[in-house]
Amino acid sequence: MEQGLLKVEDLNIEFHDHEVPERVVNHLTMELRQGEILGIVGESGSGKSMTAMAIAGLLRRHDMKMEGKILFEGKELLHSDRSALRQIQGNQIGIVFQEPMTSLNPVKRIGWQVEESLRIHRQEMPKEERYQRVIKALEDVELEHPKRIYKKYPHELSGGMRQRVMIASAMICEPKLLIADEPTTALDVTIQLQIVKLLQRLNQEKKMAVLFISHDLSLVKRLCSRVIVMHNGDMVESGLTEDIFYNPKEEYTKKLISAIPKLEKLV
Repeated sequence: MEQGLLKVEDLNIEFHDHEVPERVVNHLTMELRQGEILGIVGESGSGKSMTAMAIAGLLRRHDMKMEGKILFEGKELLHSDRSALRQIQGNQIGIVFQEPMTSLNPVKRIGWQVEESLRIHRQEMPKEERYQRVIKALEDVELEHPKRIYKKYPHELSGGMRQRVMIASAMICEPKLLIADEPTTALDVTIQLQIVKLLQRLNQEKKMAVLFISHDLSLVKRLCSRVIVMHNGDMVESGLTEDIFYNPKEEYTKKLISAIPKLEKLV
């Protein structure tokens, strides 16, 4: 069994922007091993994306209280200062968001944006080598004519192509962990499956762990070896994907699985 890469211990996330504090993640404990694909599923408001954002170090708000531990290769991230986090963000932990058009800069060319993490984390790398790394990253995510893509702007690409660009950006520094937060939601079914297969291939080839956040159980079933089910900030159930899908213990999990169309259950 691979050793632990990420450990979350007793994580609580609370918003204090109303009169009564709102807890969005409640005593969450989980582990992700090197090279593993772990899915977190649940409906909107279940706390799954908040968990992903906390792991990525992107929740730094004055009206928020966070308790517990997030350990990445033994380093505590939850209470790390910004400079320590910057060494890890985009370098050892990559993240792909739901809607690439809000993440990509509309006035910068694709190549410049994919290269950004290299400029931050590989400052000693020569310009030509950075260029070749970007072209290779675009090839790795199965984008045709990567030299042409390099020069294009986000609005010139389709939604599926933009999502591949986001994955290339997240992968450029060869992270040990890729957090994919609802990466297929805005895409049609055919493109969703292509993105899932791409993540599967990158996981196998790069030996990179993936934390896949989704409300789509059929995609999670295809991709993940283990699943965590969340509801109203609580971890309702966790286990091997086969066990969760074919022998769910909790009523909430049974309800989620019963909502999957029958054809998708057979795949």
